Amino acid sequence: MHPTPTALPEARPLDTALITSLIEDATLAPSMHNAQPWSFRFTPATRTFRMRADRSRAMPQADPEGRALHIGCAAAVFNLRVAAVHAGWDPVTRLLPDPADPDLLAEVELVRRPPESYDELAELHPALRRRHTSRAPFRDERIEESLLDVVRRAALLEGARLAFPDAFHRRTILELSGEAMNREQAEPAHREETARWTEGPGREDVGEEGVPRYAFGPRSRSGGAPVRDFESPDDTYVREWAVFEESPQLALLGTAFDRPVDWLRAGQAMERVLLEATLDGLATSVASQALEWSDLRWAVRDPATAMGHVHMVIRLGYGPMGPSTHRRPVSEVLTFE
Repeated sequence: MHPTPTALPEARPLDTALITSLIEDATLAPSMHNAQPWSFRFTPATRTFRMRADRSRAMPQADPEGRALHIGCAAAVFNLRVAAVHAGWDPVTRLLPDPADPDLLAEVELVRRPPESYDELAELHPALRRRHTSRAPFRDERIEESLLDVVRRAALLEGARLAFPDAFHRRTILELSGEAMNREQAEPAHREETARWTEGPGREDVGEEGVPRYAFGPRSRSGGAPVRDFESPDDTYVREWAVFEESPQLALLGTAFDRPVDWLRAGQAMERVLLEATLDGLATSVASQALEWSDLRWAVRDPATAMGHVHMVIRLGYGPMGPSTHRRPVSEVLTFE
């Protein structure tokens, strides 16, 4: 249940402690393989954050167009908005503010709010540190339609749509995810890129980035959940086996168009959906395997909906929340002008 809406507090002073806290919250966002491909610059004179894409953390094999990079960065922008509202500031956000600088993904200007005003984004703040990707099995209990309406609305508020495929199309998505994983295993360059961001042979400690072994989750003995298995064929690490849900509850997040600005809208919508789901007691994970191959990506789209382009497959259900993973220190991702 969400807390009872109350007026937001008076804006906290924009000192170094608050700016650091806002970026700590922003960087809790999910990103492909936890690469955290973002950097922030804060200008005190204008009270503006500028977020840039960190191309050194891009993945040319899995994400040649940079779609997933934009989605991860946009999720961090959404977290920044939530944290700013919670601190009493109004985050005025501009996406791709400079056409001549495509790596400048967003500007977030902090504006003083009217006294006793209210913004429902503040309700999501407790979920920032509770939301973690869960690669564990979920129970077969179906999600109530009222909760599905909540996450549908969350996507719409950020300019995207959320569709729940029927049983037939769900099977198609699972088959496409399996095909994508087979292709990845067959391509050395793709495997090497994944290995760079996951703990495995020769990289026993992924440190402040990437996916550590403890977050891999169990191996699937049966079931059809589209959970990526990061384990290398050469890895001798022993993981437990588990039975995953036979009929995973999936949602397709998409937009009408497929431009960088649409990717940024989709990333903010994804994070809003994940935070809303977390508040309502749902565990979540995201799956992009089939979306990383252009011929498979088009087939993921649900022909029964008007959704033009799918940007993420979201798995929802009742089960254990995932473990937290490390984040880069604020000093590494934030500079002051």
